Amino acid sequence: MVKQVRAARTRQALVRAAAEVFADDGYALASLPAISRRAGVSTGALHFHFPSKDLLAREVEAAATVSLQRLAARRDAPPGRAAGGPAGTGGAGAGLQLLVDVSRELVLGLSSDPVLRAGFGLGGDPSRKSGEGPGRWWSEWVHALLREAHGAGELAEGVSPEAAAVAVVAATLGLAGLASRHRFHLSPHLVEQFWALLLPGLAAPPPRRPARPGIPAAETGPAPR
Repeated sequence: MVKQVRAARTRQALVRAAAEVFADDGYALASLPAISRRAGVSTGALHFHFPSKDLLAREVEAAATVSLQRLAARRDAPPGRAAGGPAGTGGAGAGLQLLVDVSRELVLGLSSDPVLRAGFGLGGDPSRKSGEGPGRWWSEWVHALLREAHGAGELAEGVSPEAAAVAVVAATLGLAGLASRHRFHLSPHLVEQFWALLLPGLAAPPPRRPARPGIPAAETGPAPR
């Protein structure tokens, strides 16, 4: 039992150390000796857990995907919850608001979590081929969420959920690439600016309240103070 706990800790240390090296140097320049030194383990222990650099990179991608899934699940909530995202998004429906919230949390995670940052960076690294990882999961999740939002009438008339998903995924993956390859500091304010530009054309206008008896619809609204 003690050996199993020790092995699990060694494996976790290697994954985190690899993520830090991949995020700093990229996949091609990252070396297994550098990763083992950062993890504080021998190269023999590294090869015992991960016989190749590619297998280690895949483990980092898998760990980053799990982190992203947990982030999305933590922000998820039943439809109809109160909006709590950045300023200017209060008119969004539940699905769009969830997308705003999770994209904001993703940017925070990319700034603070080397595993998440490296996972996205590895998926777009030109020195290796990878169709897995958090980038693929994120794309599928955004597409599915916007299709649901479209079915719920949250998107403006004429807005294609597929086209909207492409815009959102391209923007967020672009930010992830900046964070992973250029040590670019990501701020939630960048996401707020992005949604302030995109959301007005994306979200359906809120339904008009029915007119009060004897009062034209245009005149309905809060009573003057």
